[in-house]
Amino acid sequence: MSFSKRNNTIYIDKEALSSLAIVQEGLLAPVNGLMGKTEATKVDETKTYKGLPMPFSFILAPEGKKNQKIIPNLKKGESVTLICEGKEVGELTVDETFKIDPIKRVENIYGTSDLNHIGARRALKRLGEWCISGDYKVEYPLIKESLKRVKDKIKETNAQRISAIMLGANPLNRAHERVIRQTLDNTDLLIIFLIKPFTQEGLDYEIRKESLDLFVNDYLPQNRVLIVPFENSYIFSGYNELILDAILAKNYGATRLIIGKNHRALGTTYDNQNQIDTVFSKIKNIDIKISLFDEYVYCDICKTLVNSHTCPHGQHHHTHYHYKPLMDLIQHGILPPPILVRKEISAKIISKLFPNRFKHLQETYDMLFPNSGLLEEKSEEEFYIKLAELYQTSSLT
Repeated sequence: MSFSKRNNTIYIDKEALSSLAIVQEGLLAPVNGLMGKTEATKVDETKTYKGLPMPFSFILAPEGKKNQKIIPNLKKGESVTLICEGKEVGELTVDETFKIDPIKRVENIYGTSDLNHIGARRALKRLGEWCISGDYKVEYPLIKESLKRVKDKIKETNAQRISAIMLGANPLNRAHERVIRQTLDNTDLLIIFLIKPFTQEGLDYEIRKESLDLFVNDYLPQNRVLIVPFENSYIFSGYNELILDAILAKNYGATRLIIGKNHRALGTTYDNQNQIDTVFSKIKNIDIKISLFDEYVYCDICKTLVNSHTCPHGQHHHTHYHYKPLMDLIQHGILPPPILVRKEISAKIISKLFPNRFKHLQETYDMLFPNSGLLEEKSEEEFYIKLAELYQTSSLT
């Protein structure tokens, strides 16, 4: 893409570019572009847009001294080149420029502007006071290609019941697997939106993607699961994220969104008339079904995954699938127990995080594990799988 060098330039980060591309492709419809001052103010006040819930306005207010100097001097009808990471990524025709209050903007998104809140702190650093609106076009292949893949898969499979899950898989654990299998019981196609944050949180996206690919390809029915990268930009990070998740999933073609009962967006609040309010009252006009699933735990009496409806034993018999302790084990190079993470998944992750860990891997492998007598070079991933199998041996325990 090439634009006139005579244009003024606005510098945006990849997070803003991703958000612009999502709206451009119709994935937050009925929002179809940047909002002007009057429209943005109305959305922020009413929390609705064209009859659907919309927790905050869609605007572009990029931080930076150059941006904040250029934007207020732009004229209506002027063309502006959008630059991201040193490359021309799009063009915007100016309709309006106006000032916003970054503090109020952050409060609209996160429900707080407290700098102790990580999301609020990050957002404030990215926001400028001057905002620009107008028609735009950006090039961002990831979003366009993801949408095409989903539409092609729906057409190919003639899927009618299409479920969606937003999944971090940090790491992919046995509870995730159970929810995915349970969802497949009554759906034609499952879209797993694998969260791809713009900050480094937990495992690298590529490691999580390889782990999920392994599970889908080796342990699930073929052609019924599609993994789509979901760039979790700041607009999906607020306390109203479930509303935008539902809108996005619907516009991708999903008829149902699967969420856990412990989702942070499910808390009860009170509206301006002091009436009890939940997220379900806000999303009732979005044409998508919301299905809740219980938290799964491992019960040491039942010897399997259970939830509160299927297990009569108390909490003291339950092992939980929490993110932090699993990541603590993995980041220290310790294989999680197979009841928590499938051994093939653990082996893949540990071998990626700790490459070339053993000076004499082949010798250690041959001395520890039974073999056919043939000397075959083994990978670190194969070593960890075999090690996990020894951990599972119970005849001497």
